[in-house]
Amino acid sequence: MSSMGMIFGIASRNLVEAKRRSLFLGLALGLVTMLLVLLLSLSQGLSETMIHSATTLASGHVNVSGFFKASAGDAAPIITDRDTLRKIVLENTPGLDYVIDRHRGWARVVSETSSLQAGLTGVELASDVQLSKTLRVAPQKDYVEGGADTVTGDITKLSTPGTALIFAAQAKRLGVDVGDNLTITVETLAGLRNTAEVTVIAVAKDIGMMSAWSVFVNRDTILELYRLKPDTTGAVMIYLKDIEQAPTVMTHLRQVFGEKGYAIMDPEPIPFYMKFQKVSGEDWLGQKLDFTIWRDEVSFLTWVLTAVDSVSFFLISVLLVIIVVGITNSMYISVRERTREIGTVRAIGMGKGSVLMMFMTEAILLGLISTGAGALMGALIAAIVDAAHIYIPIEAVQAVLMSDTVHLVVRPGQLLAAVLTFTTVTAIAALWPALRAARLQPVTAMQSVT
Repeated sequence: MSSMGMIFGIASRNLVEAKRRSLFLGLALGLVTMLLVLLLSLSQGLSETMIHSATTLASGHVNVSGFFKASAGDAAPIITDRDTLRKIVLENTPGLDYVIDRHRGWARVVSETSSLQAGLTGVELASDVQLSKTLRVAPQKDYVEGGADTVTGDITKLSTPGTALIFAAQAKRLGVDVGDNLTITVETLAGLRNTAEVTVIAVAKDIGMMSAWSVFVNRDTILELYRLKPDTTGAVMIYLKDIEQAPTVMTHLRQVFGEKGYAIMDPEPIPFYMKFQKVSGEDWLGQKLDFTIWRDEVSFLTWVLTAVDSVSFFLISVLLVIIVVGITNSMYISVRERTREIGTVRAIGMGKGSVLMMFMTEAILLGLISTGAGALMGALIAAIVDAAHIYIPIEAVQAVLMSDTVHLVVRPGQLLAAVLTFTTVTAIAALWPALRAARLQPVTAMQSVT
């Protein structure tokens, strides 16, 4: 048997013989690893929900938008010559998947019984084909008390002028169903009030807290409400094959448009509507383009991820300290209990390095088995919870989770990272007792009485 094989065999035997201690430490390591995997899956689920909500409702992966100022106090979130802008994007975007453009607005939406403030999004469904593929029409029971479990809306009808798509929470608040009329009131760029009547052609399922204030209307409705020309738009939204490339692509497009003579706003990673006050106070006239990525447009929501990650870090840190103390103490006791054994193996020729390796192998084996089992258990629980689509009835919790159901996502890389992290921590915790065991002199160890 090779030296490493012998060391592995002794370490395995020691773990089995000290089964009570091994079981206790293994259970603690497994539970902490499981908790870490569940917290990571929650964070990943929140991130995916945020990306899905943002890139469906309010933003592309990269956005070319901006403001137009006809006078000193103006700040209209529109850009002109949209066909030329789209052409430049199509010709100069690496890793491009597809491009759409949408109008933006803000309005009061009024029904016969209630009203709400909402962000208007004007879409041209013929080119915005992903919208109908991404949104899901809600059954009537989701927004009408005692409603039927049937779907009556049709998103494709949004291609007709004078139509609107709202979400389940909005339909419930407004007390409307498919086929009912809504009145939309806006303030035009000239400071006048204008209204339009639209028909609800579909009620979509909520997709996070952002859908609570998003209303989709036909593009012609926006043009009519704000008295805009057909060549205007609110934002050219760029979707990439790899969303991780968004910051690089944004920087590249800023340079491209700058070289073509377009005036460009200074980069500011906040949603477009937070820039109104600053832009209206600036002394330039005409048009300036603004470039953002999806994360900028939902930066007001990133506190949720930060909060979850901070709480996760705190909990795991506290548990790690407890685990480290427990492992160190347990290994120290193990060294004391096996002092005579250490002396014996040293006397028959095992060197200090082999003794050190024996104790470290013990710790690493315990760490790998325990954390591996804990990680798999965490992944299994996360998968079951996610598949169950557990409904969250509390609105405050829905706001934090950005969804009305629990969404957990486990990545293989996260499982591997959790196992390696806690196994490494286990090995580090065992290092000092292992070094102490390796330094014992054979004669002294054999004469020790434990």
